[in-house]
Amino acid sequence: GVAGLVLLAWGGVALAQGGAVTAAIAAGDVGERADGYLGVRGAVSADVRAQVEQINIKRRALYTSRAQERGVAVEAVAVATACQAMQ
Repeated sequence: GVAGLVLLAWGGVALAQGGAVTAAIAAGDVGERADGYLGVRGAVSADVRAQVEQINIKRRALYTSRAQERGVAVEAVAVATACQAMQ
């Protein structure tokens, strides 16, 4: 399971989720997708779903910024980050 605070740290920026999302990750109801975003599997509360959406919005903004800096596609940055997170 996942204990405490779950972090996705990349390029000096961390996106954190705590509480209900951490519990949902530990239960297997929320997890990292291969495309660099969190995914929901099964039934989760509206609060967890909203938190996941907010985290993904923040990730998209980070990926977009990094992609523009590097002159690559946003999806390339997202997938590379997912690979790091899943190691």
